Amino acid sequence: MQTRNKIMDDISQLMTNAMGVAQGAKDEAETAMKSLMDRWLADRDFVTREEFDAVRAMAQKAREENEALKARLDALEAKDS
Repeated sequence: MQTRNKIMDDISQLMTNAMGVAQGAKDEAETAMKSLMDRWLADRDFVTREEFDAVRAMAQKAREENEALKARLDALEAKDS
């Protein structure tokens, strides 16, 4: 009976070690993939969300100013007519 428990303990320890190795390999693969993706994205000319939102706000402001100027111009033209 003692040998059987020893074999079971050995198998259990082997499985525990294998799970640790598998977890380490998974973590290493995730790190490598993240690094690869970071390098790939850095090589592209993508803008950040903050940059996109800033340009979008500038475009909205320019559109509003353009509409206000058009209204003033229309008013001046109507006044001259």
